[in-house]
Amino acid sequence: MNVIVCMKQVPDTSEVRIDPETNTIVREGVPSIINPFDENAIEAAVQLVEEHGGKVTVITMGPPQAEQALREALAMGADEAILLSDRALAASDTLATSYVLSCAIRRIGDYDLILCGKQAFDGDTAQVPPGIAEQLGLPQITYVIGLEVVGDKVRARRLLEGRYEVVEARMPAVLTADKHMNEPRRPGLKSVLAAKKKEIPVWDAAGCDIQVSSCGLEGSPTRVIRTFAPSHEHEGEMIEGDPRDAACQLVEKLAAAKLV
Repeated sequence: MNVIVCMKQVPDTSEVRIDPETNTIVREGVPSIINPFDENAIEAAVQLVEEHGGKVTVITMGPPQAEQALREALAMGADEAILLSDRALAASDTLATSYVLSCAIRRIGDYDLILCGKQAFDGDTAQVPPGIAEQLGLPQITYVIGLEVVGDKVRARRLLEGRYEVVEARMPAVLTADKHMNEPRRPGLKSVLAAKKKEIPVWDAAGCDIQVSSCGLEGSPTRVIRTFAPSHEHEGEMIEGDPRDAACQLVEKLAAAKLV
């Protein structure tokens, strides 16, 4: 069984900065981590290969510094890692990103499953994995918290609000991992040192037959018009005292403001 994991390196949440010219997230020179949901996807892929054999290939699109995240994925148990890095790909939106990743997946060719985290911590859209499935014409199962391979099908338990459902799809398929799926392993020193020695190929747009007009800032149909920090001019009010009296005061204030 060959599993591809699409991974993203995201800025550390305490270090997020926005480029005022392009309104896109600044990534170069900013401390970054593996997107946490992608760690669940990597762990699920490694467990599948441990059970059924095969290999795990992790790919990511980003600047050269994303190589560090790929080495962390290798230390977690991935067999191969590929970096998609090209200036032409910078500032791609979710549609362009799913297109680029699908081109790389076509180049890899031999796979049974594609795993992704359910969403990225920076954009938080959850649009790229479904976009990959659409680009490749594959079935998709989102918000997965458990899976098993049965013959040529994958059976997944997906989390819904207050319940879960079991969905089956024929492979190859695209699955997105929820944080409740597993507990990502923390690699030991031996695995970390071995990962540092592995070669990570860098693929560019030309090598993946990517049309540069369909990616990057100019090839992205969505635009961020303006970014701003929330205003703190209107501070909240704390109503103290007996809970029943406080509730009555709250209703009175809401009624006076014509909110109820």
